[in-house]
Amino acid sequence: MTVPNTSMLRPLYKAAQVRELDRRTIAGGIEGFALMQRAASSAWHSLRSRWPQVRSLTVMCGSGNNGGDGHVLAALAMQSGLKVQRITLKPLEELSGDAARAAQLATSAGVGCEEWNAGTNLTGDIIIDALLGTGLTGVVEGRFLRAIEMINAAQRPVLAIDIPSGLVADTGAVHGLAVQAACTVTFIGDKIGLHTGDAPAYTGEIDFRPLGVKSHAFFDIPPTAWRLDDSLLADAFLPRLRTSHKGAMGHVLVMGGAPGFGGAALLASQAAARLGAGKVSLATAPEHITASLVRCPEVMAHGVRGGAEANELTGSADVIVVGPGLGQAAWGQAMLQSALASDAPLIVDADGLNLLAGQWPDVRRDNWVLTPHPGEAAGLLGCSVADIQADRPAAAQALQRARGGIVILKGAGSLVAGPGGLVVCPYGNPGMASGGMGDVLSGMLGALVAQYGDVELSAWLGTMVHALAADRAAEQEGERGLLASDLASYARKLINP
Repeated sequence: MTVPNTSMLRPLYKAAQVRELDRRTIAGGIEGFALMQRAASSAWHSLRSRWPQVRSLTVMCGSGNNGGDGHVLAALAMQSGLKVQRITLKPLEELSGDAARAAQLATSAGVGCEEWNAGTNLTGDIIIDALLGTGLTGVVEGRFLRAIEMINAAQRPVLAIDIPSGLVADTGAVHGLAVQAACTVTFIGDKIGLHTGDAPAYTGEIDFRPLGVKSHAFFDIPPTAWRLDDSLLADAFLPRLRTSHKGAMGHVLVMGGAPGFGGAALLASQAAARLGAGKVSLATAPEHITASLVRCPEVMAHGVRGGAEANELTGSADVIVVGPGLGQAAWGQAMLQSALASDAPLIVDADGLNLLAGQWPDVRRDNWVLTPHPGEAAGLLGCSVADIQADRPAAAQALQRARGGIVILKGAGSLVAGPGGLVVCPYGNPGMASGGMGDVLSGMLGALVAQYGDVELSAWLGTMVHALAADRAAEQEGERGLLASDLASYARKLINP
């Protein structure tokens, strides 16, 4: 297998790794307080670029270096003529180190300071969240919990410094309560927890500022993950040779559509055709053949009653998509058993995954792509959905280790885990919360594997094209009412840049 190249992608780190990058930068000759001033200056520029008419700020400062960033930003705002309300959750005389220097800088600049209490009135047009930063370890409680409640209740734009307080930098989970920011400006190394799990509901726009730190230069601190970027599409989808023919574009076999559940398999097979597969076959219950011919006559639909008939189709396929509308009864089990007996790469989705969990708990392959949502991932790992969502990166990697191949853990900030590492998809929108989206993804993946052969690269590209197509559709028609069948036409445009 060819491992995809991560050199074009933004690296993502855990909090401890970013702290080590910070430490080494300071050890290399940049004073810690100077780095804090760089961070605050970057946050200030980020704020002014988004809200150029702002006249007043409320800066909420915690006790550590994140609070120190807030104090320095308050000084910059005061020097620029803004009205600044500075609120601290720890008395200034109890601060130490760079945080104390930062607080004194703000005081010397003429910024007043008040200690937070339950009756505090937030007066700024914009609120700056500099409460907790990436050091959060337990559940948010006490004064910090009530302060976050106050920020969210104010219903004003919030700029979060480094990470919204209450969001876990390593997982994207919320520990109790988190600040709902309109923008998050993050420093030195981008954090994986800003891009998956609960994070998209809290970060707003993410503005990454490296502060002059070249994280790639520290080879012994490998990124935890990488962030997919649509710039990959142009190189991946080059114009076809003028002599191309359908035999060179791969043959996808979709196995699904148990009696009474035909729609999912039809969605998957049509998506495979729209993503450029040379030939698409559909093995489905006989009663769905007419619907398939009406919907997409280019798909070669076969009415299949059992495993013997399915076996006749698998040998000619370059890749098999199994699971959409499969069901878990005898018919679905026979289809999956037939697919597993083939040496062709597999895309396994929906009830294919549920059957794997229940009937084939120990099967693993290097040439398959598993595409679970959190519920299906929980079944495969024998845990709860809450466990999956508490640490999505760890769950995706654990499932990949257990089952081999490539694992796409779907959801906000979908994760792709494979031999090449862990990548995060930053695209997609809430309009995708509708039936059939996963079926379309599985069909797209099948088409890409059929054309490229590389299951990991295809998983990267398919996840990204699927999400970007949904974004394009939402931009034109809105999120509510977005249907899975809307995606194929937008995806076709994306793969023909």
